[in-house]
Amino acid sequence: MAFSPERLDRFARQIIIPEVGGAGQFALSEAHVAIVGLGGIGSPALQYLAGAGVGKLTLIDDGKVETSNLQRQTIYSERDVGHGKAVAARRWLANFDHKLEVALDDRRIAPDNAAPAIAGADLVLDGTDNFATRLAVADACVASGIPLLSAAVGRFQGQVGAFAGHLAEHACYRCFVGDAFDNDDCDTCADDGMLGAMAGWTGTFAALQAIRVLIAPQMGEPQWGTLFTLDGLAPGMRSFRISKDPGCRTCGSSPA
Repeated sequence: MAFSPERLDRFARQIIIPEVGGAGQFALSEAHVAIVGLGGIGSPALQYLAGAGVGKLTLIDDGKVETSNLQRQTIYSERDVGHGKAVAARRWLANFDHKLEVALDDRRIAPDNAAPAIAGADLVLDGTDNFATRLAVADACVASGIPLLSAAVGRFQGQVGAFAGHLAEHACYRCFVGDAFDNDDCDTCADDGMLGAMAGWTGTFAALQAIRVLIAPQMGEPQWGTLFTLDGLAPGMRSFRISKDPGCRTCGSSPA
């Protein structure tokens, strides 16, 4: 395990933290995270995962940058409007740290292509804004044996949870939301509104939890099945555990 002087200097403030250290930094440099959704959550999460030195990032988003995104999607600028988010995000990464490995997938995620999109990842971070995509990603994670960090935000409320439904003793995301949301029918931030700083808090907390998972147990256990809810008005944070559903058609013992 060796870093160049330039990389040591870049990550020095992180390496001196006992819960990270050289071993944790090396683990991050070898890690591969797939980020599904490069919007209000995915943007700040991407920035802090790149800042932490995660070695490979797969960027998955079929959307284009819109002017209304700039209020909360912090990796984009006015010159990116009209361009694909995945391409614009890769450009941001190239300017930030050219040594990171980056892959793109600009297809819309669905049950038939979710598994290939996340193949090879050590962790998937999902920040998409509809249940149909979230469940397609979650089901693919279980089938592929990849942990999932799911994050969502609306107005002043956020939630972040880590799921390892591919493991017999842990719940998956479908255990949490059930089967009622497979259709692309949920409200979006265009319907409900969104405070940019709230998306930032949720995205950066998701990045923190992703780092925890990637270098566990140095920063503590991964906290599988624990959902954190963030309240921007109070402000405060709560957490609760999600039990595995034996009848879950994705990860349960009952046949689908």
